[in-house]
Amino acid sequence: MPGSSSYRPAVADGNRHSSKMCANVLGVLKSLFGKPFDGGKRMDNGGPQQQQHMEQQQPYHPQHPAMMRLYEVQKEVASLGPQVCTFSGLQNDRDYKRLERELTRLLLEVDQVDTEGKPELQGARKRAAQEVEGLLRYLEENATHPSRLAIEDLSNEARALVDDRVVAPQRAGGVAEINDELVDALQGLILKLTQVKTEGRVPLRKARYRALTRLCAIQDVVEGRTQQQTLSLPLSGETHEAVHRINQVMVKVSVARSQLVALLMGLSGRDSCAHLSRLLTEMQVELDALDVSGNAAIRNYRKQVVEEINGLLKHVDLEVEGDDTRRYDLAQNNSIREIEAVRAHVVHLREGILRHCAVGDLSFRPKAELQSLLTHLDQVDTAKNPCIREARRRAVVEVQAVITFLDLREALARRQPGPAEHPAHRAVWLVLGSLSDLQAQVLGFDGKRVDKSYMMLEELLTKQLLALDAVDPHGDEMTKVARKQAVKFAQNILNYLDMKTDEWEY
Repeated sequence: MPGSSSYRPAVADGNRHSSKMCANVLGVLKSLFGKPFDGGKRMDNGGPQQQQHMEQQQPYHPQHPAMMRLYEVQKEVASLGPQVCTFSGLQNDRDYKRLERELTRLLLEVDQVDTEGKPELQGARKRAAQEVEGLLRYLEENATHPSRLAIEDLSNEARALVDDRVVAPQRAGGVAEINDELVDALQGLILKLTQVKTEGRVPLRKARYRALTRLCAIQDVVEGRTQQQTLSLPLSGETHEAVHRINQVMVKVSVARSQLVALLMGLSGRDSCAHLSRLLTEMQVELDALDVSGNAAIRNYRKQVVEEINGLLKHVDLEVEGDDTRRYDLAQNNSIREIEAVRAHVVHLREGILRHCAVGDLSFRPKAELQSLLTHLDQVDTAKNPCIREARRRAVVEVQAVITFLDLREALARRQPGPAEHPAHRAVWLVLGSLSDLQAQVLGFDGKRVDKSYMMLEELLTKQLLALDAVDPHGDEMTKVARKQAVKFAQNILNYLDMKTDEWEY
């Protein structure tokens, strides 16, 4: 989701295309193979009118044995189509092999249909074969897509990290190595996952979402454990007769935490989420049965342990997480819609500012409005979703870019250099004037990295950085501060230009 406004319709179209592809697959397949399957492209138009038109193209007798067999194949393809459209695994997955086997069988059955040399039947058989081949091709393309392989590589990297730091030490009877370093490493992998391109494909979106939900759940579990370690717990068993039983539950919770992490990362072959959920629920029942009345400290202790159990329970139902399209199609997310509305407002204000600045008019300064947009973005609920967090961050950067542009323009307009101004200080201001003009071009840039205008802007901004590097402050502290701020400003413009053209998608 780059900063340019022209990219948003493309993303929206991709989202609509993906959702329609699977929503209309049954209607299209029931049209008796009118055209070969093309990965969902024609499914956007798969409605009753298309079916009626295709039925008009079938002059042969539906009771013919060959046609009856093709109808039977059609029904099977209609049941397999939605599964192919939403399959998000790899070629070595059991479901992939099953779908491939079923489709290959149908292809062989279509090939064995006797057309008796009749052109109409030959055409129907050919279209049926093309339809099945299209599903096979779509299945393979998504399972071997570079983005799908990138998602798997990141998942494997996370799996190795968690196994080494959490699961393996626990299995060996030791203590899991949970610290801020592990949390930061997980956060880095989550950010990399959010940057994987899905091209609007439903299977890739689903795979990325499922990987993200598991990593975010593990991060939440790990961060919760990090906070728990700072408490002065467990309490002494002599304090209250219930403390010993709560301490025993805490030991079970520690084991359950590692089991949950192993389950989420596919590192547990024996346990299941249902079994773990049952164990955690039994722990809650055991804690609820304790009599801790009259002792506030013990009640708080039990409450903290119960809250930790609840924190684990909310993550054990991830086996089916992501099957609902609304979960990974963030274009339908209310928070994303809020962010997009803010971005549209920013685009409107930015265009107005650039129009006024182009004619030397600095009277249009909607800074208060821009600040209110920042406040609005700060209040957007991200629900700990890394993609939504990144979308919000990028929207904040867009607003801040316009505000800094206005600030520099005002500073340049107010500037009144005196005769005693240090030459190096004057040189920094000259560079800032050039950076202001370049920033106006960057704000209005609406292209890609391969465009000549992008390369020109990048080169000119780099030259301004070199010009600042060549400024010798001669010990003047004011010049040192000004040059440092100017360098940071130039780097921010370069970063903003990169962000506008990195084709990020939520």
